[in-house]
Amino acid sequence: MPREAEPSANEKAFLLKALQDEQIRLDGREFDQYRPLELTFGEEYGVANVSLGKTKILAKASAEVTVPFADRPLDGIFTIATELSPMAAPHFEVNRPAETEVLLSRLLEKTVRRSGALDTESLCLVAGQKCWSVRVDVHVLSHDGNLTDAACFAVVAALRHFRKPDTSMENGVLTVYTPAEREPVPLGWLHSPFCVTWSFFGDEGETALLDADWMEEQVRVASVTISLNRHGEICQIAKLGGVPVEAVALLQCTSVALTKVKEFSTYLDGKLAEDAKRRDKGGFMAELRAENDRIVG
Repeated sequence: MPREAEPSANEKAFLLKALQDEQIRLDGREFDQYRPLELTFGEEYGVANVSLGKTKILAKASAEVTVPFADRPLDGIFTIATELSPMAAPHFEVNRPAETEVLLSRLLEKTVRRSGALDTESLCLVAGQKCWSVRVDVHVLSHDGNLTDAACFAVVAALRHFRKPDTSMENGVLTVYTPAEREPVPLGWLHSPFCVTWSFFGDEGETALLDADWMEEQVRVASVTISLNRHGEICQIAKLGGVPVEAVALLQCTSVALTKVKEFSTYLDGKLAEDAKRRDKGGFMAELRAENDRIVG
C-alpha cells in the first residue's frame, strides 16, 4: 500500500511555531473558524455536492424495495457506504479500505444511523415481507482534511433532499408509482445530526483548532469528533487515541460545536428551500398558466 505523503520537518516546525507562539493559522482563519462551506444539489433527488475548503464530497441517496431483516420485521434498512479512491489522494487504493476510510464509515454510522435520525419504521411496506432499503454512497473527490465533518454534512443533506417513490397497498398487492404517476415523497426525518471535529496541538494538547486542514492533521496530537443536533442533543463523542484532553476543554469545545451545528442546520434549511423553489417554478398555478398559453397560442 502506498504511503501517505508527509510534510517536511521544517513545515511541521513552522506550523507549530505559528500556532503556539504567534497564535495564528497558516491560512489566516481563527482557531474556531471553518473553511468556506458550499452545498449544491444535483438534478436528481438525493445528490449532494459538498465543498469544505479544498475537501470535496459527493453523496448520493437511493432506495429499493427489499425484504426486511428477520429480527426487525417492522423496520426498513438504512446503510451508508464510503469510498476513498486514488482520485481523493494517491495513497488510497481501490477495494483496499485504509484506516481513514474505516474510521470515517464508523463515525458516520454512529452519527446518522444509530442516532435514529432516519425513521426506519416509516420504510416498512409489508411487515416481515417488504420494505424500503435506503442507501447513501459517499464518494471523497478531494481530501484536504476534516473528511468527517464534510461527509456527515453531505449525508444529511442527501437524505433530506431525497424523495422515494410513492406506494399503495390494495388487496395485498403493493404498487410502486413512477414520478410521472405520483409525486415522490420525502423520507421520515426525525433530527439532523452534524459532526464537529476539534484537533489538539502542543505537548499536552493545550491548543484546540476547529476544522483542521490536511497539513494541520499531520501534526496534531489528538482529535475529538462531537456529533450533535441543533437542540444540543449529543449523539456521540469520539476520541480515537492521542494525548488526554481536559474535561473543561471538552466542555468548551462542545459549547462552540453547538453554535456551529445551528449554523449548519440553518444553512442546510436555506439550501433545501432554494432547491424546492427552483424545482417548483411557480407551482400548480404556473402550470395552469403555461397550459393556457399553449392553448391560446
